[in-house]
Amino acid sequence: MAFWDQLKTKTSEMSDQLKTKSKQFTNKDFANASMAMCALIAAADGTIDQTERSKTAALIMNNDILAVFSPSELREKFDFYCDRLDRDYDFGKVEAVSAIAKLKSKQDQARAVIQIGIIIGGSDGDFDAAERQAVKEACFAVGIAPAEFDL
Repeated sequence: MAFWDQLKTKTSEMSDQLKTKSKQFTNKDFANASMAMCALIAAADGTIDQTERSKTAALIMNNDILAVFSPSELREKFDFYCDRLDRDYDFGKVEAVSAIAKLKSKQDQARAVIQIGIIIGGSDGDFDAAERQAVKEACFAVGIAPAEFDL
């Protein structure tokens, strides 16, 4: 049980940190990377069912960090990446990771996207191995050691 308490505390801390920086992240690349990260988490097990897609979309819409963006814009981007992953998981994954990699030169924004992935992945109390792997791959794409996030 200590692991779940630790995860809950860590995601709460990450969320607080991101709230203070959210105004800095109002750009297209951050929005795209955030939605790509959310879609990767939703599809971490290889498929995205409608329930999972709806649940993740609701979490996105209620996320304070992403509130600086238009909900319809976020929904469009999230649906775009989900559709790509649904159609062809491997190529969709390449496309999503590529969107995240565009933040490699903006390390604060890259860390924020990684934190969003952890928050979304842990929101149901089960940050499973497939979700952790998706976040690790995003870390590698932006040149951040997964160990920085205890992955």
